[in-house]
Amino acid sequence: MTTGLISNIQNYSIHDGPGIRTTVFMKGCPLLCAWCHNPETQVFTPEIVWYKDKCMGCLTCIEACPKDALTAGKNGIKLDMEKCDRCGKCAEVCPTLAMERLGKEMTVEQLMKEVKKDEPFYEESHGGVTLSGGEPLSQDAFALEFLKACKERGYHTTVDTSGFVPQRVMEQVLPYVDLFLYDVKHLDNDQHEKYMRAPNEPILRNLRWLAEHHANIWIRVPLIPSVNDDPDHIRRVGELTRELGLKEIYLLPYHKMAQAKYKRLRLPYTLGFLEDPTEEEIAPLADILRKQGLNVHIGG
Repeated sequence: MTTGLISNIQNYSIHDGPGIRTTVFMKGCPLLCAWCHNPETQVFTPEIVWYKDKCMGCLTCIEACPKDALTAGKNGIKLDMEKCDRCGKCAEVCPTLAMERLGKEMTVEQLMKEVKKDEPFYEESHGGVTLSGGEPLSQDAFALEFLKACKERGYHTTVDTSGFVPQRVMEQVLPYVDLFLYDVKHLDNDQHEKYMRAPNEPILRNLRWLAEHHANIWIRVPLIPSVNDDPDHIRRVGELTRELGLKEIYLLPYHKMAQAKYKRLRLPYTLGFLEDPTEEEIAPLADILRKQGLNVHIGG
């Protein structure tokens, strides 16, 4: 039975495709974007996090840990990552949910049971189901089976993807995807490798393949100050979008709301010095794309 590692299920989502949607965040991503807003979805295994503000110091988690990986210190609960096997027993017994296991194994049947709860919203709003992450197509067997199940129920399906997967995966899922939310982070390969830790060639190749096979695609550009917000780069992204026969493009302004997640996950946040782009800074970039005949959206 095929299982997938799910990070989160977000109900009543209005930013991940048309209408009201259920967004399923899958765990694991082949990219390591410096500004990732969902760092809890980067690794392909479960993780344990502790929330200081929820902890009441009962030490129940320490007693439950079979690996003696937890200790109490002056700053709260300390987790020994070498001992921890991510079993999640500490999270199961925590009365205040201060301990959390990120990543839950689910079958397609279990996930569909959750998704079906939102079915009335899909019908009223012309919404549906969105697979996101992480990179949802990295768990390709599970993603394919789940998308097939959604189409059997008549759901509109959207995949939010970085495009960094083998082309065969795109070929397999295309018949079951109504819309791709496709990230174009940087057209310069050196810059892509610097900030995403991976080349952009597979991403651009898959984008062209999908466009050639008449996939419905909305281009999404995370707008990162000093990284990819140069007017010439935005113009080049617009030219590529037009060349592929696409019309919809979304500029997603950088923000620092994920910094607390990085701290809980014991990860460095290297772009904390950047300021969120202002409306005055975004407007001329959007105008460049509009003058190219594209439908420009800010955010979402």
